Amino acid sequence: MALPHEPLFIAGWRDVVMLHFAVDAEALQREVPFVVERFDGQAFVSLVCFTLTDMRPHRGGTLAKVLFRPVGTHRYLNVRTYVRHGEETGVFFLAEWLSSRLATWFGAMPFGLPFRFGRLDYSHENPAEGVHGCVQAGEGRFAYRSLPTAREDARPTGSAPESLDEFLLERYTAFTARHGRRGFFRVWHPTWQVQRMELQVEDRSLLVNAWPWFRSAELAMAHHSRGFDEVWMGWPHGLPL
Repeated sequence: MALPHEPLFIAGWRDVVMLHFAVDAEALQREVPFVVERFDGQAFVSLVCFTLTDMRPHRGGTLAKVLFRPVGTHRYLNVRTYVRHGEETGVFFLAEWLSSRLATWFGAMPFGLPFRFGRLDYSHENPAEGVHGCVQAGEGRFAYRSLPTAREDARPTGSAPESLDEFLLERYTAFTARHGRRGFFRVWHPTWQVQRMELQVEDRSLLVNAWPWFRSAELAMAHHSRGFDEVWMGWPHGLPL
């Protein structure tokens, strides 16, 4: 559903690795102020690791792009789950770690996003040669690497209709909650082209320290995508209480 004056920002999402965990639905619901969606009765939390590039306002031209350069490119770890509000489905971010301290200040207030600062190191550029990543913050550490089972001839594909891949990937509304206020914003980009990967989680203390129930979470699936050169990100909008 497009709204007037969209988008607010444009940016690239590059070299994306997504790790999808099956989690305890009741424990998760206690953390989320929206209805948690399930797939075949199972709730999921996804960790989306990527590099945001060249973020700038949709309007404002070269000057706006220059002014946004200090926060325009940095690495992200999104921890998200899948929710419904009324008839609309989307995601809800439990936490987001960013490699730019300045960007954590910039985004938290207008969007109501749970930004945190961390040290993020990713190597996602060539999945055929292996990928790995490490996020370190005050809460702990999250580290992963690919297992040597990925096929070099694998080609990215879209999601089959009504599949788990589609449930996890094709979401274009983000719901937010901060200081008792709920809201949403939307994103626009082509459908995801991904390849599945076999990943090994080497350290999940960052997640377990934030949410003790994550200790029993099971890695169900992982994806790699080259991402997008241009993603549209919409204005934040409020929701009635």
